[in-house]
Amino acid sequence: MTGTGNAAAGDALAQERLRRWRMVLCGEEDGTGRALTGRDAAMDAALSALYGRDGGNGRSGRGPKGGERSAGLGGSAPHVARWLGDIRTYFPGSVVQIMQRDAIERLGLASLLLEPEMLEAVEPDVHLVGTLLSLHKAMPETTRETARAVVRTVVERLEARLASRTRATLTGALDRSARTSRPRRADIDWNRTIRANLKNYLPEHRTVVPERLVGYGRAAQAVRKEVVLCVDQSGSMAASVVHASVFGAVLASMRTIATRLVVFDTAVVDLTDQLTDPVDVLFGTQLGGGTDINRALAYCQSKITRPADTVVVLISDLYEGGIRDEMLGRVAAMKASGIEFVALLALSDEGAPAYDREHAAALAALGVPAFACTPDLFPEVMAAALEKRPLPIP
Repeated sequence: MTGTGNAAAGDALAQERLRRWRMVLCGEEDGTGRALTGRDAAMDAALSALYGRDGGNGRSGRGPKGGERSAGLGGSAPHVARWLGDIRTYFPGSVVQIMQRDAIERLGLASLLLEPEMLEAVEPDVHLVGTLLSLHKAMPETTRETARAVVRTVVERLEARLASRTRATLTGALDRSARTSRPRRADIDWNRTIRANLKNYLPEHRTVVPERLVGYGRAAQAVRKEVVLCVDQSGSMAASVVHASVFGAVLASMRTIATRLVVFDTAVVDLTDQLTDPVDVLFGTQLGGGTDINRALAYCQSKITRPADTVVVLISDLYEGGIRDEMLGRVAAMKASGIEFVALLALSDEGAPAYDREHAAALAALGVPAFACTPDLFPEVMAAALEKRPLPIP
């Protein structure tokens, strides 16, 4: 029985390998001798519509009937909506998001997103939000509310994933930076005080002698730090803009941090008064255009009143269209005044971004390492900056 079972398992594995090769090779005359049927044929058709011979730079191959595989989405909104429904049926969400992104980029379907029926069919994700933000000025009134609903879905997912951890991490960092060894009686943190003085326990008196008191000053609930998020809104930074808006709203909800959000291209827009709703923030951005980092930093610098208690986070790929030397000189001056300066090449899950390596090296020479940061790492980076300790560079 054992030999029979092993043989059956081996045959099943071989058949699965053959099936996968058949899906990759895309045709009956591919040497596998296996035809696609049922769900496999439907999956192949969905892939053919996007990655076929006529699908831009996609792969070519043999279709389910042995003919050339070719793209079949065309420009019909109902057809595309059906295709979107099909891929959500046959593929996991992470794959659906990639296929949607490829369809928009490869087949020029962005204009179809201006139709409410299309928006209702898509799988919301960060990249889709970026596309919608780049189109929102051209959206008809009938589409705007649907677009806002899609954006809000993504924002709420990000907040659920990131908000609690961010608040907990930064609260801990602020508490450590505000701790004092000479607190007033009402401000003594008894738990930490006891832990700090356990070595002074007197068994005969069954008590701890507190040689060192630990607590917080009366300003515990006042603003302790100021954070300025200075975000490049050029087209390549779309995912970073989305994440920065969510983090800006989370930081603004903390009473002990005064948060300012500034977005820029060749112009500068202060969106601080919209931070209560990151969806409003996102629709206040204008993705695309050039880049003038120096002008944006000049604006941020003019708003800083407590340099020693301020963290400036520049989120940009550093392709400066303004005055390079003046930008670097401004960063150096901000550092010299006591500002903690952080340069993020991207705030996204996308991995290593394209960026200006010469400008990144120049910032590093000023003591400002420039690196890409995932949303999950961002709370740790901010905590280190608030405590003025080395950043956890990945």
